[in-house]
Amino acid sequence: MAARGHVQDPNDRRLRPIYDYLDNGNNKMAIQQADKLLKKHKDLHCAKVLKAIGLQRTGKQDEAYALAQEVAALEPTDDNSLQALTILYREMHRPELVTKLYEAAVKKVPNSEEYHSHLFMAYARVGEYKKMQQAGMALYKIVPKNPYYFWSVMSLIMQSISAQDENLSKTMFLPLAERMVEKMVKEDKIEAEAEVELYYMILERLEKYQEALDVVRGKLGEKLTSELQSRENKCMAMYKKLCRWPECNALSRRLLLKNSDDWQFYITYFDSVFQLIDESWTPPLEEEHSLEGEVHYSIEQAVKFIEERITEESKSTRPLRGPYLAKLELIRRLRCRGCNDEYKLGDPEELMFQYFKKFGDKPCCFTDLKVFVDLLPSSQYTKFISQLLEVIPLSSTAESEIALPADIKALQQHLCVVQLSRLLGIYHAMDKKQKLTVVRELMLRYHHGLEFGKTCLKTELQFSDYYCLLAVHLLLDLWLEEGEEMAVWQCLTLLEEGLSHSPSNAQFKLLLIRIYCRLGAFEPVAELYSSLDAKHIQHDTIGYLLTRYAESLGHYAAASQSCNFALRFFHSNQKDTSEYIIQAYKYGAFEKIPEFIAFRNRLNSSLHFAQVRTERMLLDLLLEANISSSLEESIKSMSLSPEEDDIPWKDLRDNRDLTVLFNWDPKDRDISEEHRKLSLEEETLWLRIRSLTLRLVSGLPTLSHSIQPKNSEKTAENGVSSKIDTIRSLLQQLEAAVDSGKKFLEQKIQYPVLGPPPTRMAGFFSNGSCQCQTSLFYLVSDIYELDTNGLEVQERIGNSFKSLIERLTDLFNKCKGDLIEVRDGTLKTQPNLLENLVFFVETISITQWVSSYCDGVLRPFKSNLQKKKKKKKETNVAMPPVFTHFLDYVTELQTLTSNVIDHIKGLEVFLTALKLEELSLKDTLNNWRWSLAAIEIQCKA
Repeated sequence: MAARGHVQDPNDRRLRPIYDYLDNGNNKMAIQQADKLLKKHKDLHCAKVLKAIGLQRTGKQDEAYALAQEVAALEPTDDNSLQALTILYREMHRPELVTKLYEAAVKKVPNSEEYHSHLFMAYARVGEYKKMQQAGMALYKIVPKNPYYFWSVMSLIMQSISAQDENLSKTMFLPLAERMVEKMVKEDKIEAEAEVELYYMILERLEKYQEALDVVRGKLGEKLTSELQSRENKCMAMYKKLCRWPECNALSRRLLLKNSDDWQFYITYFDSVFQLIDESWTPPLEEEHSLEGEVHYSIEQAVKFIEERITEESKSTRPLRGPYLAKLELIRRLRCRGCNDEYKLGDPEELMFQYFKKFGDKPCCFTDLKVFVDLLPSSQYTKFISQLLEVIPLSSTAESEIALPADIKALQQHLCVVQLSRLLGIYHAMDKKQKLTVVRELMLRYHHGLEFGKTCLKTELQFSDYYCLLAVHLLLDLWLEEGEEMAVWQCLTLLEEGLSHSPSNAQFKLLLIRIYCRLGAFEPVAELYSSLDAKHIQHDTIGYLLTRYAESLGHYAAASQSCNFALRFFHSNQKDTSEYIIQAYKYGAFEKIPEFIAFRNRLNSSLHFAQVRTERMLLDLLLEANISSSLEESIKSMSLSPEEDDIPWKDLRDNRDLTVLFNWDPKDRDISEEHRKLSLEEETLWLRIRSLTLRLVSGLPTLSHSIQPKNSEKTAENGVSSKIDTIRSLLQQLEAAVDSGKKFLEQKIQYPVLGPPPTRMAGFFSNGSCQCQTSLFYLVSDIYELDTNGLEVQERIGNSFKSLIERLTDLFNKCKGDLIEVRDGTLKTQPNLLENLVFFVETISITQWVSSYCDGVLRPFKSNLQKKKKKKKETNVAMPPVFTHFLDYVTELQTLTSNVIDHIKGLEVFLTALKLEELSLKDTLNNWRWSLAAIEIQCKA
């Protein structure tokens, strides 16, 4: 009998084949197996749910849902059915149904720890914080374990975070959470570090900084051991909140004595020293300086302390950068304050020179010194660079034209100097010939440096890659600032060559993407971006590099795919974040839960998310909705409504990484905070225009075509008038957005070369697309007037038809021209022609939808007039001119469309004739030498 207790449940054995089929993706066989099992065992609920999972995965959602609800209505309590239903509801994206499932299970089995914990997690997935609090306490009463109690406490904190009323948060939720924890503290039941972290979090949010400090410094603080210096960091944070600068200073000084390479504590040390100086603080005569020990409160003490750290560092077996950089940081702060004490620390130029001698062979040397180059007078830049070059061991050979490094350390030192030269503006001050000479030298050094990387794996970068990147930056200067067209083709040659030696170099790929897009060549971009293998949050931070140009350069399939990638990430964010929160509860990482919520909110408010969602819907309509009936179907499938605007305009967050491309430009040429603000403003204006255009298009099928007399009561009753009012309101908003966009463009903002790419707004206005699209929506309003007000607006409609054809013809003329021009042996692309053509295609699509609406109004209108004529037996009465105007308009529109199709076919023939796919970069070294020589000849000419 004892042995029989370990026998497998027969139901598990029966269900096993279905599980296997589902795991292997064989959903049809899983459904068949479930049907067979249900014939024998009709009451086997789990088999029904597994069948529903199979149906869900084969696209039969309605059947799956009906079957699942049939089982859920029985309120099952067996583990297999509950888990299977949970999986099904997750796949249906209906997490709220899981809560109902476990609520019923808990009622039937009230003492089940497992079901109560599952109920808590189900509430966590849907963000029901109040119910989470109650479920946590119910669980604690059944099984009095600390984690369950603190789940309830954390749920109170989450209620305070999500509360709209901050006052309610601080007067009700947080004080209640504090009392709950204090009860455990008094009863000496605090067991884990997570519980202390939670107590600290509550006190910090209540702004009870002194109490939080007492907790960290007291007995409970001894439990804070999982993170290095966790206790000290929390103390430091509270000291800052309380403005207790003596303690801040003493603690940071003590921590720097332990580790003189921890930069965050140098910053705190300097902040506190200068705060104490400003407050004229002096230590007490008899007592200790502070709770944390000795305090430094003068510049002399700070200088002495830093000097001591450098002396100590010289005895260290491992070189430490912190003390040397701290000396430069102190000089920078003294200079900002207008103090004359910086001489006590030495000359910044000499200190930076000594730093270079010690750390110049480290890749971080440039980024370390970059922060402090402002300390150098501009008149000393050339001298400083020459001084650095003198200490680099370079050797000349009979074969090379220039002195080259003999090892990797010397190469890194020289690279650092070249980067500093670019940063200090030395290269920018050169003329064309000098820049070309530098490019030639950099590429020679690049090819020489490849010798050191012969053993590198494909996933590793070559040591000399930065030489190639810097050469490309110089060529970009020649192209964009001095109009040398050949320079941009040389950029592509060098970057493609660099990529062949370093296939994993993201900087080569990113720069190629920017240049190809700027030239209007999108085809190689998709593959380059794909090879970057962007993960997770990168779809939000660098996705703009792809989505900005895919559609505007006519690659609709790639645009759709890139939008899909981004949207898949954004849509999975909600589900994934819920799982992160659940794991944080399970493992007691309470401090991470607000971070996960903030992360989710930031993504939901992402500018890029709003952009790709809007552009994807517009793109889908352009590609799929060829007639009015399919437009209506597409709009229904997207759940679009002209009245609804779900973009959080006030909370939009710009998550783009605008510094993803390496840049060595001086501050006056680099991207500034002002550029970021202006770019965000421009992107928001363009998004508003696109969003309003989408909503106006979505409103077309909602307008009624029924003929009603003027001021008809029926029209008001059936709500049709409100639909046209919505269209007119949106049209006014579009006009306002267009005016704002035009005012913005009047500023003629120029972003840095590698800064944010401008939107398509300038082209939208300049080529006439904006005027065309706006007049189309005004035509809808006029046609509606004809529908309700008889013949009063016929003349206006006739003029609208004529002006529309004129504007569309003008827009089409701006699409004509050669995509690639050859002048004096150099190639120049015309990407604006492609952008104009894409705008034309979009505008002509809207024209077709509006024309379809016009046709839907005019046909019954004409039919009614003809019936009236027959009744009155009038034969000579002329038909209203609006019908003739419309027929002429349609005829001219057909002619224009035919011309456009012929033009596009001509472009295809032209591009095929180029046979670009047969071009190759053979003998690259000779190619780039020849190209440079050609540029030199051109410059001399």
